[in-house]
Amino acid sequence: MPREQPVQQARVPHQTSSKLSRLSDGSALTIKPITACYAGVPIVERDALNRNRKRLKTHRNMVGVAGFEPATPASRTQCSTGLSHTPTENAAYSVGLGRPQAAHSRNLVTVKTSLKTRILPAGTDTTAVAAGVLKEGGLVAFPTETVYGLGADATNATAIAHLYQAKGRPAFNPLIAHVGDLAAARRIARFDAVATALAEAFWPGPLTLVLPKTEGCPVAELATAGLDTVAVRVPAHAVARDILRALGRPVVAPSANLSGHVSPTRAEHVASDLSGRIDLIVDGGAVEVGVESTIVGCFERATLLRPGGLPRAEIERVLGHRLDRLPADAESDNGKPLAPGDGGRPLAPGMLASHYAPRTRVRLNADRIEPGEALLAFGPLSISGVDSAAAVMNLSDSGDLAEAAANLFGYLRALDTEAARAIAVMPIPHDGLGEAINDRLRRAAVGRE
Repeated sequence: MPREQPVQQARVPHQTSSKLSRLSDGSALTIKPITACYAGVPIVERDALNRNRKRLKTHRNMVGVAGFEPATPASRTQCSTGLSHTPTENAAYSVGLGRPQAAHSRNLVTVKTSLKTRILPAGTDTTAVAAGVLKEGGLVAFPTETVYGLGADATNATAIAHLYQAKGRPAFNPLIAHVGDLAAARRIARFDAVATALAEAFWPGPLTLVLPKTEGCPVAELATAGLDTVAVRVPAHAVARDILRALGRPVVAPSANLSGHVSPTRAEHVASDLSGRIDLIVDGGAVEVGVESTIVGCFERATLLRPGGLPRAEIERVLGHRLDRLPADAESDNGKPLAPGDGGRPLAPGMLASHYAPRTRVRLNADRIEPGEALLAFGPLSISGVDSAAAVMNLSDSGDLAEAAANLFGYLRALDTEAARAIAVMPIPHDGLGEAINDRLRRAAVGRE
């Protein structure tokens, strides 16, 4: 393919144009249609948005349309498929949707944006279409009981590389292989007595097990980040199970959003992040659980790697003892969780220090509302300054943690559109599902407090 020279022209998505009409010095911002490509892929030049999105600063940073982390040659890494990625300390997002990280303006990161994304209602015909797209190496977003997942054939390294590109996901972060039942899971992972007990107790459901790979495990190395283990789950959602049954292969399905952004709990959340980057969105309505699966590593002792939709206490009831926790230094402060003895790679998804993050700064355990802040409440509104909040959404008026978990990501997304100075979050109990809720909020706040 002839190499085309990049030009510094930009196209800003329609939904942001009304708020980006002037620069910080008051002069008008001229928007030009895109007229050129870099290596055959559209590029865009953008200016960095400040935190409240009301003024535009002219830093002239280059980012890809899909929201890849800008990279310098020293920080860009090449994965086994030739896919460039950059380990992220904070999330980066599409044009007009968040702050870029510092980068030299000559460093371009490109992504395919020519796909026409279909949105189809869940049903028998759509299941067949989804399975066909996956079989051909395409990308399909579909509902699970936890959040919407972005599916790719787990045995197809090229499809997985495209998934990484669509999400802007660090290629050192492993993916969960979703299968239809325990028998299918045994074809890709080795189960001991503990893993079998947990699978029989909680599958199908919001539990992921990290297990040794079987000999000849068909899951692509890119999906397991080169580890000797594989993360596997049997989802409970009927739509997901129908697609898995129709395809007959494991499907990797990380959350269907830009990497590091707030996870999607409705089809429209997926569309707002990934339209133009994936082939199909299966609309199955709102999800039930609302936070990702709990991840348990079945090592010498069962270890909690990520709290999630299955409370720790229920797992410990089946085990008859407490789950181990990773040592405190297993996650570094710079967003690169350390897997001891494995080159610093994460053991499971969702372990990056900055993750599940809105664009707006998140302030945790707020006991008062500061001017210009929005409020993410929990329980009775017994907090100073609530009457002057830019916006208020209550995860659960009655203090129900299950209701709060189901609302968490949708409410974060909604408050993120309010152009508030920050999102103040009331304290939330740590028991039961509160552990997972607080974990997601802590990661949303990293680098933004």
